[in-house]
Amino acid sequence: MSIQVIEEKCVGCGACVRVCPFGAIEMVEKIAVINDKCTLCGACVDACKFDAIVMRIKHFERKDISAYKGVFVFCEQKDGKLQTISYEMLGEGRKLADQLGVELAGIVMGSNIKALATEIGERGADKIYIADAPELKYFLDEPYAKIMAKVIEEHKPEIVLTGATSIGRAFIPRVAAMLDTGLTADCTGLDICEETKMLLQTRPAFGGNIMATILCQHYRPQMATVRHKVMKEAPLQKGRKAEIVNIDLTKNKKVLTSRTKFIDAVLEEMHTVNIAEADIIVSGGRGLGGPENFKLIEELAQALGGAVGASRAAVDSDWIPYSHQVGQTGKTVCPKVYVACGISGAIQHLIGMQSADTIIAINKDPNAPIFKVANYGIVGDLFDIVPRLTKMLRKEIAV
Repeated sequence: MSIQVIEEKCVGCGACVRVCPFGAIEMVEKIAVINDKCTLCGACVDACKFDAIVMRIKHFERKDISAYKGVFVFCEQKDGKLQTISYEMLGEGRKLADQLGVELAGIVMGSNIKALATEIGERGADKIYIADAPELKYFLDEPYAKIMAKVIEEHKPEIVLTGATSIGRAFIPRVAAMLDTGLTADCTGLDICEETKMLLQTRPAFGGNIMATILCQHYRPQMATVRHKVMKEAPLQKGRKAEIVNIDLTKNKKVLTSRTKFIDAVLEEMHTVNIAEADIIVSGGRGLGGPENFKLIEELAQALGGAVGASRAAVDSDWIPYSHQVGQTGKTVCPKVYVACGISGAIQHLIGMQSADTIIAINKDPNAPIFKVANYGIVGDLFDIVPRLTKMLRKEIAV
C-alpha cells in the first residue's frame, strides 16, 4: 500500500497539510510532498477535492488455507529448563485447540533437551516436536526461525503461539515473513470466533487507550505472541503421555547455520526477586517524588518477602532501573498481591498488573484511576502509610 501525489492535479491549496494528523505532508513549490512520517491513514485522500492524492493498494493472491489444522505452541527453554511462559502458552493453546476440536502440539529447540518432552506432555500437549542439536544450545534467531518455518510448512497448523519474550520477539517475526502470513504482537487476549472459527487476537493499541481485536482472514497460520503473565498456566497432569517427534536435522544442515555467533551471556544482577515471577510486588510511582524515596518501597517489599516494581514515570526519571518497570512497555506481572504506592493508574500501567489476584492502592488522590481496579484502597500520604505498614509487618513477623 502506498500514497502518491499526482503533481498535474495538485493546485497547492494545502488542505491535505491541514488534515494530516502526523505532519507528514509539506508544500514544496506549491506541490504537496509526503514524507516518511506518513502512516497511510488516508486522511489526505479524503480531504483532496481535486483527486490529486491517491492510495494504491497491492492485492495479494489468496492462499488455499483448507489444509491447515491444529495449534502449535513454541515452548521456550533456557539452560535445559522450561520457562514459565511456556506453561502459559500451553494452557492457552489447549483452550483454543479444545474449542476447535483439534490437536495441540508443542515445539522445543535446544541441546540435550529430550527430557523436556515429558514435562510438555504433562502440561497438555498431544504431540511434541523436538529439535535437539549442539548448535542450538544457545539461542540464535536465524536457526530457530528456519527450523520453526520448516516444521510449520510440513505440518500446517492453523494457529501458532509464542511468548512475547526477548526470544519470541527476536525470531517469530522472521518466521511470519518466511511463511508470508500475519503476526499479531503482544496479545493480551485470544479466542475463537464461533461463526468463522478464526483466531480473535486482542492487543492494546494507541498507547493502550483502546483494545484492538485483529483477524488474519486469508493467510495461515494465524500467528500471535502473548505477553508474559497474562494467561493462566496449564495445570500439571502427572503421567499424561504425548507423542514425541524428533526433528531430523541431519538432512538439511543449512537450517543450523547463522550469520551471527553466540559469544557470552551476562546475567543481570538482581538485588530483589524477579518481578515477572514474584508472588508479591510493591511498586512505586511518580508520587514518591525522587529516587531516594524508593527505599520506602524496598523496605515494604522486604517485609512482605516480595519484589520491587515501578511505573514508567519513575523509570523514565531514572529513579530505578528499567528491569523493575511494570506496564505495557515494561513487564506484565500476575502476582498474588500487588501494592501500588503513589501510582495514579494510567492505562499503560494497568495493562501490566491488572491480572493480579489482589491489588492494594495507596494514593492521596481519591480520584486516581488506580482505585477503579484496586481490591483495597488507602487514600492518604504514602510517606506516612508505607512506613507504618512496614513497621507493623515486621512486628508481626517477629512474633
